Amino acid sequence: MMNVITKTITLEDGRTITIETGKLAKQADGAVTVSMGSTVLLATVTAAKDAVPGTDFMPLQVEYKEKFSAVGRFPGGFTRREGRTSDYEILICRLVDRALRPLFPDDYHAEVYVNITLYSGDEDELPDQLAGLAASAALAVSDIPFHGPISEVRVARKDGAFIVNPSASELETSDLDIMVAATMDNIMMVEGEMDELQEYEMLDAIKVAHEAIKKQCKVQLELMEECNTVEKRVYSHEENDEELRQKVHDACYQRAFEIALEGNPNKHARGEALGQVVDDFKATFTEEELEEKEGMIDRYYHDVEKEAMRRAILDHGKRLDGRSVTTIRPIWAEVSPLPAPHGSAIFTRGETQALATVTLGTKSDEKLVDDVLNRGKDRFLLHYNFPPFSTGEARPVRGVGRREIGHGNLALRALKRMIPEDYPYVIRIVSDILESNGSSSMATVCAGTLSLMDAGVKIKKPVSGIAMGLISENKGQNYAVLSDILGDEDHLGDMDFKVTGTRDGITATQMDIKVDGLSYEILEKALAQAKEGRMHILDKIEETIAEPRSDFKPQTPRLVTMRIAKEFIGAVIGPGGKIIQSIQEESGADVNIEEVDNEGVIEIAAPGREAIDKALEMINAIVVMPEVGTVYSGTVKSVMPYGAFIEFLPGKEGLLHISEWDWRRFETIEETGVKEGQKLEVKLLEIDPKTGKFRLSRRALIEKPEDYVEPEERRPRGPRNGGGNRREGGHGGRRHGGGGRRHQDEE
Repeated sequence: MMNVITKTITLEDGRTITIETGKLAKQADGAVTVSMGSTVLLATVTAAKDAVPGTDFMPLQVEYKEKFSAVGRFPGGFTRREGRTSDYEILICRLVDRALRPLFPDDYHAEVYVNITLYSGDEDELPDQLAGLAASAALAVSDIPFHGPISEVRVARKDGAFIVNPSASELETSDLDIMVAATMDNIMMVEGEMDELQEYEMLDAIKVAHEAIKKQCKVQLELMEECNTVEKRVYSHEENDEELRQKVHDACYQRAFEIALEGNPNKHARGEALGQVVDDFKATFTEEELEEKEGMIDRYYHDVEKEAMRRAILDHGKRLDGRSVTTIRPIWAEVSPLPAPHGSAIFTRGETQALATVTLGTKSDEKLVDDVLNRGKDRFLLHYNFPPFSTGEARPVRGVGRREIGHGNLALRALKRMIPEDYPYVIRIVSDILESNGSSSMATVCAGTLSLMDAGVKIKKPVSGIAMGLISENKGQNYAVLSDILGDEDHLGDMDFKVTGTRDGITATQMDIKVDGLSYEILEKALAQAKEGRMHILDKIEETIAEPRSDFKPQTPRLVTMRIAKEFIGAVIGPGGKIIQSIQEESGADVNIEEVDNEGVIEIAAPGREAIDKALEMINAIVVMPEVGTVYSGTVKSVMPYGAFIEFLPGKEGLLHISEWDWRRFETIEETGVKEGQKLEVKLLEIDPKTGKFRLSRRALIEKPEDYVEPEERRPRGPRNGGGNRREGGHGGRRHGGGGRRHQDEE
């Protein structure tokens, strides 16, 4: 018999979140369903009983997957089944992973797998804001050691009011979107974007999130009590030798501390010096002893390095590269280092260097998005690449990993709100990290800003970014906030806090906390110190290029957009795309058209203005409304016994009856000498109000002869305005009645 346990969390606005365990996936170490409205997530967690020998890290794997059946859709592609993890799903995996990872015991090294699956969803509900809660609840009902529980919530702000776990429609009009993860006592992770918020406003949002998280953690603690999982499994994943630990400390600490205190801005030279300390210690052992103890020696020496670095900072204010806690590393930047791209820039800060390029494209370059809950097109793309040579590693490039996707997304969020609304170009920034020692994602933000301005993109304001660190002890009683952290300071420190923004406010942030007891006082100081650093970096950016270039580079395609009435969309496209293809062929421009807000939006792009003007001329000729009395230059499309059909505007044909050819009378059409393809000037005499057919005249443009006598009765050889046969009646009725409507119907 099932022992199903259910808990309910009520949000401030009355919505409820339900956690249920004991019903599904009972063979996993822990399994829960979390539901809110139509959204249902299943989270499971399993852990190996023992660690793989030699493992000295936390082998945690978080997977998040959305089923297309959750919203009643078929997956795309040939196989019609879910494929590889999307970028969106990877970003959610990272949000959950970064919140959970610091809370496993330091000496716990068993493989842990967390799987979160969306089985039911709603396009107005956001499942990512429940994923962290689901993962933590699954751990809570398991016997896996974990210093939780935690939860994650999203905070938005609309009309000045904070909203916890907003709907998708509420988020669209929000000026703030942050995800916050926390335990009952401590903030663990923050990530999000905002519309130039002030530091105190961001702190207020974090406080709102934490209050909501405390309630969710309390419910999980109650769930643990009912499931009898407060006591976790016993494990032994590390072999330790306390006597050896002390020997390593006694033999190595002073030398490591002196190296840390001396400071060396060269990462590799500093690393070699610190490495030599432990190598000298290892030299006192035999090969047989090292075979047994080398792993422990390396682990203990890591702790020695960490202590030496922290004491140099806390006691002497000296960092590994010799800087003070607030000093930014030397910066140099350059725009247009590459001649061919539409925009390019290099940004170098200390030993971190990013090369960014900008490509401006047309509508055909948009990225199609077909996720389970998110379908549409992306017009601003940022791709971040981190090749191994950037850190001196000798290994092959293995494609884009989760880290690259996460760092690129942070830089994109930092910059995207500075792109003008309705910007006609599709924008792609590519950031290649050429050197790395601390915060290459923030270097990407700076290089991205420079390359956008170099490309002539009229961004609203320049954006800079900085990574802050923290060294603290005694639960924050003694601490130092570090500006522009090194890679080692990130690895050995207590916080990695990235902040991006303009001179007027914050645009994006990402924070990972690795220590208990981070107070809001410390956060406030870190934000204030980050602002000073951002302003310094913005000064360097504006020294390099003060504002966006006044014009695009010669190789950048020129782009013009125009709007037309909806009924003319079909006329511009033509049957099977014939008309739009001919416009592109004759003009040399790239033409795209789509319906937006009940209008046709046309985008015309070409290397030069001449091709754009030609395309505009051809399109205007199609969409212009013919006017009675106007003279047009037309082309004979077909000849009939009773007259000729003339295309006097693209896609619009009218009948030039034999009686309107000249003032003299012709018995047969052959007497006129008219031929297909002949160019003629004609005057539009009439638009039939019922059929929309056009009646043309050549005679009206010829001076009447002085001896001309109007015959008593003019008997045309065929119908004057249309006719009974298929060619004149059918052709004239549809083809003459306005190209836009005809082609739209046929399409």
